[in-house]
Amino acid sequence: MCRNGPLKPPPVRKICQHCKKSSINRPRALCWSCYYTPGVKDLYPSTSMYARRGYGFGLTGGRPMPRRSTTAKPGTPEKIAVLMKRAKRGEQLWHPEDAEEVE
Repeated sequence: MCRNGPLKPPPVRKICQHCKKSSINRPRALCWSCYYTPGVKDLYPSTSMYARRGYGFGLTGGRPMPRRSTTAKPGTPEKIAVLMKRAKRGEQLWHPEDAEEVE
């Protein structure tokens, strides 16, 4: 017991998950050197709660563009059916020329 209360254990130093040497100071639990080394950052998934994950977000992941655009308006059963077919075929969900809702 210390004069100011119980002794606290020293803080745990978190180490880079790639090089296992330096302290973490970048996202994905990496040190500065590893984070900015080409290719290393891609080996570790994002730990951010704001990261976009799943179909239709971010990079295409090698999925091909849909064969053609659709005239179905967003939110309609027809558009949902088109999106389901695209997902089943392994295509990107959105085509740049898909119909947009205009008000």
